[in-house]
Amino acid sequence: MLTKCSKIWLSGLIFLSFISVQAQYTNLINSNRPGVSQGAFAVGVNVVQLETGISMVKEERVPQTAYTVEGLGVEFLARYGLLWEQLEIQVEGTYQNDTKTYQTALGFSSNRANFKSLSAGVKYLIFDPYKNPNYDAINLRSYKANHGFKWKHLIPAVSVLAGINYDTKNNPFTYNPYSSNQVEGISPQARLITQNNFKGGWVLVTNILMDRIGTDQSDMHFLVTLTHAINTTWVVFAEAQGIKSDLYADNLFRFGGAYLWNRNFQIDTSVTLNAKDTPKVFNWGVGVSYRLDFHRDKISKNDAQQ
Repeated sequence: MLTKCSKIWLSGLIFLSFISVQAQYTNLINSNRPGVSQGAFAVGVNVVQLETGISMVKEERVPQTAYTVEGLGVEFLARYGLLWEQLEIQVEGTYQNDTKTYQTALGFSSNRANFKSLSAGVKYLIFDPYKNPNYDAINLRSYKANHGFKWKHLIPAVSVLAGINYDTKNNPFTYNPYSSNQVEGISPQARLITQNNFKGGWVLVTNILMDRIGTDQSDMHFLVTLTHAINTTWVVFAEAQGIKSDLYADNLFRFGGAYLWNRNFQIDTSVTLNAKDTPKVFNWGVGVSYRLDFHRDKISKNDAQQ
């Protein structure tokens, strides 16, 4: 049986629905867009979901080697739930086509087109505090107990993701002029995901991502995403992303929202910016999320006999 739960989810999208106490499947689409972080919950067994968007990319570096970058990026994430409700496989990538122009007397420019990232992975929910049917049981004797703060609400759902990256040879987006060993081929990645669903339509998600592990461009990303459901169709979000590697370090901030068109289709928009000029970043994008829902609830022998 499906029970009502205020689970509204994430990174710019809607996760508000009737949740089974034994599964992560929801009657409404559960998308990660338009943020970069991922939520802890899978899409559900036999659910196929595509999350994609187009971004206008603009970067400008002022001091030292001055240059500008202008172009378009396409992001995509394909997700499929199989075997268990906690398990999801996915393919994720960003393809960018831009022009990088150096601010010199000759005005030298180069056209770049390649995958900034391309990966495949498996995500698994290892802990779900909301699965307990007594998680928010009503206390008939105490109004304060039902509406007051509870320490257990700080305990998040936890998922892990393990995957691999693939980088082509001489990729202009991963080229490191300071290294003789350029990034190419396959490299591992790992992600730790937590998610808190608070009352009032607030969701807090954190991600720690180790990317291209063991290469000369091993990155560490730390993401915090706060989402708020204004009503059953509109969600707004704010996200902070810290990036640290030998080649690039930055702090990016994203803001935006999503609209639930129907139970299987969502549209979104967001802006990304930072607070420095090495380079200065301003990206704007729109996107959609769509799912093909072939999920069927498992019926226990006891339910079948009733």
